[in-house]
Amino acid sequence: MTEQLRLMAVHAHPDDESSKGAATMAKYVSEGVDVLVVTCTGGERGSILNPKLQGDAYIEEHIHEVRAREMAEAREILGVKQEWLGFVDSGLPEGDPLPPLPEGCFALQDVEEAAERLVRSIRAFRPHVVTTYDENGGYPHPDHIMTHRITMAAFDAAGEAGRYPEAGEPWQPLKLYYNQGFNRPRTLALHEAMLERGLESPYGEWLKRWDEFQRAERTLTTYVPCADFFEVRDKALIAHATQIDPDGGWFRVPMELQREVWPTEEYELAKSLVDTSIPEDDLFAGIRDN
Repeated sequence: MTEQLRLMAVHAHPDDESSKGAATMAKYVSEGVDVLVVTCTGGERGSILNPKLQGDAYIEEHIHEVRAREMAEAREILGVKQEWLGFVDSGLPEGDPLPPLPEGCFALQDVEEAAERLVRSIRAFRPHVVTTYDENGGYPHPDHIMTHRITMAAFDAAGEAGRYPEAGEPWQPLKLYYNQGFNRPRTLALHEAMLERGLESPYGEWLKRWDEFQRAERTLTTYVPCADFFEVRDKALIAHATQIDPDGGWFRVPMELQREVWPTEEYELAKSLVDTSIPEDDLFAGIRDN
């Protein structure tokens, strides 16, 4: 290809882009790829997960603005472009039975109507590759599941001139991937490597829960080498200060061990309109050569 490659990553909330595929995006930015993060909601109903900031009255009252500032900082660290779709965070319902979702929230939108905003973004940015979550949302947050639904709808509709005619000139992305960075093989490899070195692993409980819930293994098709950008990933994640404790489990695996044991981020190829061979090491495999 002679034109600049373009990658769009569709995420539910600010901070998702830094915990899912961030090193991949930073790697591609370094190679001259144009990368756009599309954030579906403002994270308005997200809890303050960093214990050091819990109870801060200003943050609690201005969480939308605070999370927008955090997103701006993370965006600069990763070197990506970013835009908001403008939907309202649905929150994560808890309890038994689960309470109803808040009126007007993202997860309650009509999929076809909500997809128009993303179709507009796709047609304006013209990505060759789109990444998002699988049908389970990666984990069953209603906004993650809705993000999957509108991305699947928009991927197909963006190239059809007869659909959403007011949303810009048609553009058909060529590949669609699901983020699968939180996969069992990676978690197990890092867990065992920590124990072999006499270190305490943060993944013991994760692995127990995996076995408890008997989660089906996903098909990992694409392993992007990006170990040189793990530090950039972590800096971007820490920028989301309300969501991430810098002393928490996310950062307990030494960087050198991560680079040695598992130097890639993983994806599941969900749709491809170009020929490619599995496994891949590049989200643009089959596109660069055309």
